[in-house]
Amino acid sequence: QVQLVEFGGGLVQPGGSLRLSCLAPGIVFSTYTTGWYRQVPGKQRELVADIAPGGTTTYSDSVKGRCTISRDSAKNTIDLQMNSLKPEDTATYYCNAWRHDFAETNDYWGPGTQVTVSS
Repeated sequence: QVQLVEFGGGLVQPGGSLRLSCLAPGIVFSTYTTGWYRQVPGKQRELVADIAPGGTTTYSDSVKGRCTISRDSAKNTIDLQMNSLKPEDTATYYCNAWRHDFAETNDYWGPGTQVTVSS
């Protein structure tokens, strides 16, 4: 079973920056649609940003202009650079990778990393 691993969460003041990274032992990120999601207690998990195998990126309206998702194929990592952080960005952030393989969909998640934006 593939297990993604996230790094980089923590406590940051409003207006600050954080960079999250995701590793994927056992899969090649560039062949998956990979992304970052976030979730707060009592709410549904929501997409923050994703990047398709061809490089097309998608961002939620709430982070557009403040976050950048990138893929390093040599290191096989997915990063999320978050700037101008707001208290409402506080959440557990999850890395995800999925793709269709013939008749099935392979969908992998990390355990999550906590991001807290507070003064």
